Amino acid sequence: MPTTFLARERSPRVLVAGGAGFLGSHLCEGYLAAGWEVLCVDNFDTGSKDNVRALLSHPRFELVRHDITQPYLAEVDLILNFACPASPVHYQHNPIKTMKTSVLGTMNLLGLAKRTGARLLQASTSEVYGDPEQHPQTESYWGRVNPVGIRSCYDEGKRAAETLCFDYHRMHQVDLRLIRIFNTYGPRMAADDGRVVSNFIVQALRGDDLTIYGQGQQTRSFCFVDDLVDGIIKFAAKDGEAGPLNLGNDIEFTIIELAHEVLRQVGGKSKIVYMPLPSDDPRCRRPDLTKAKALLDWAPRVQLAEGVVKTVAYFRTVVQPKK
Repeated sequence: MPTTFLARERSPRVLVAGGAGFLGSHLCEGYLAAGWEVLCVDNFDTGSKDNVRALLSHPRFELVRHDITQPYLAEVDLILNFACPASPVHYQHNPIKTMKTSVLGTMNLLGLAKRTGARLLQASTSEVYGDPEQHPQTESYWGRVNPVGIRSCYDEGKRAAETLCFDYHRMHQVDLRLIRIFNTYGPRMAADDGRVVSNFIVQALRGDDLTIYGQGQQTRSFCFVDDLVDGIIKFAAKDGEAGPLNLGNDIEFTIIELAHEVLRQVGGKSKIVYMPLPSDDPRCRRPDLTKAKALLDWAPRVQLAEGVVKTVAYFRTVVQPKK
């Protein structure tokens, strides 16, 4: 943690926007374990109170229902902005609201950071690289994004949020940390969020066929949530670097390889079926982690097979097989 935080007599206080979501809830736990006061702010559009239920009785945890597209006032030392739907099913459900959350919500939190002097960590995404012509993707790559497609509300919303963050950083000296998150999975993913890891596991547990879009040769790099949270907390505490910073796993798998790994672990009689590829679906996605490894002395440790074991174990507690 920065020395400015450690020097204070009281516990430092972090606001986690989207704190009842998949990633946000793990961050709430991580900061509580580190001795922080945690203010969890969520509108519960995609987050769930179940994700933070075990924290409700903690004396340093506070849960507030609020939509960050409206201003919010609090006294905090650190702001983590994870308040945006991150799966295609959810962000395409109301694309205008997705864009508002990315732009107006980020602007409101930047205003809060400016007023309080808090450090703000912005959760951006590998989607800012679009369907990339550079592989793997470095932070200096500007991306190849369709501005008018069905994914644009998220892709371009996050790109606009990055612009806002760096303009506030340059004009108002907001203490910024910006990360670009690559595919992350693990316990507390929503069963219906439409991301490929949860899709395959839920389908296999229910005995349904696994749905692959296209021929399954498109690639992704899958980071287990514990590794990502570790990287986020380290970067939030790092002085002297605003970002952007790629965080994820740099080992690449085809979608068909992931499907076979899930089938191997879950068992059953599910088959693989192929469907048409959605519009603007990236052909490849893999982070260049050179900067993160050098800056944070950080690298992902959990291998895909190990992470899928833990994720399957979680989904067995929330998904009922078909009778």
